[in-house]
Amino acid sequence: MSASFEIDDPRIVEFDVRTDEMLVNMGPQHPSTHGVLRLVLRTDGEIVSEVEPHIGYLHRCAEKIGENLAPRQWIPYTDRMDYLAAMNMNLGWALTVEKLLQHQISEKARHLRVIISEMNRIASHLVGMGAYGLDLGSFSPFLYAFRERERILDLFEEACGARLTYSYLTPGGATADLPPGWLQKCEGFLDQFEPIIKEYHTLLTTNAIFIKRTADIGVMSAETAITFGCTGPVLRGSGVDHDLRRDGEQIYTEMYDGYAFEVIVEKDGHYPSDHVYPNVPREAVLGDCWHRFYVRMLEVIQAIDLVRQAMDRYSTATGDWGVPIKLTTKLPKGEVYLETEAPRGQMGFYLVSDGSAIPQRVRARSSSFCNLSVTNELCRGCLIADVPAIVGSLDIVMGEIDR
Repeated sequence: MSASFEIDDPRIVEFDVRTDEMLVNMGPQHPSTHGVLRLVLRTDGEIVSEVEPHIGYLHRCAEKIGENLAPRQWIPYTDRMDYLAAMNMNLGWALTVEKLLQHQISEKARHLRVIISEMNRIASHLVGMGAYGLDLGSFSPFLYAFRERERILDLFEEACGARLTYSYLTPGGATADLPPGWLQKCEGFLDQFEPIIKEYHTLLTTNAIFIKRTADIGVMSAETAITFGCTGPVLRGSGVDHDLRRDGEQIYTEMYDGYAFEVIVEKDGHYPSDHVYPNVPREAVLGDCWHRFYVRMLEVIQAIDLVRQAMDRYSTATGDWGVPIKLTTKLPKGEVYLETEAPRGQMGFYLVSDGSAIPQRVRARSSSFCNLSVTNELCRGCLIADVPAIVGSLDIVMGEIDR
């Protein structure tokens, strides 16, 4: 590619500018790739023509290990998939095993699972919000997000003794009941946390500079999102009304029976920017980086309401917290697959049993893997500086992709 410029100087007749394509490595150790992910960018100057993700740096053979352990023993390995939402990983595997066993948990255990999984959704989205701020050069949101996340981890530590890899929700129910006073502490956290969400919107959501960095960037249509198998906030940010808590299999949706909630989906509207920066767009381009981020922020408010509803029901529910199945429990012969709505999308587990206590085959379907697959489509034609904004808007976790 070349361009010639007429310069009014007798000493210079013509100035010729030439650019060449270049391959640039972003990662695998890079703060904006959200884990050990290598992105190979094909660039022409500052313009990106192709992005090729390279995965597999965190592979740990988790699925093969699952074919040599009892279902309950494999719970700690699910913790290490999406390690920012380990409770949701525990829940997905526990429900899959219970579906095969046709095991029914008590009403109290059902509400306990809603409390725990939605609290982990809040913690996960807080990390996503804070890390996204870092991707775009803002450090303060990261500190604000982790301040509140620490309080959630304190609650989880009281419940199960761990702060990251919990192994709490297990086939049959949970490893223990919530300790005395836990509900009151959780209520206190929600009362303190809910009003300060406005701070996050001030720091990022309504910040004109943040909108300028994310608006009309990485635009993904609903058709593209469906074609690539995107799920979760990535899918709903493109206007697709789909959430497994409402639309999934009965064994999962019945967990939310009686709960009042609406699926958070971006449909239209304007960017909530002020008029200090007149060059910030006003008309919303559906499915861009800002909308994917905004869906997660709204889901935090939704999760708070679901936790409040679950605590009320848990306090008056009958039954115990659910006794874990025995390690020697034989699985019925057959196969089963189940997907749940994790913070990053639909996380699926597949199990094949030959009738023994050890699964014959174990597989996991990663939501982040499918969400990452659309990277090249979104980055084609963007600037190099926009790549972190696009990848960060997908909110991937490499432990879930590589396993």
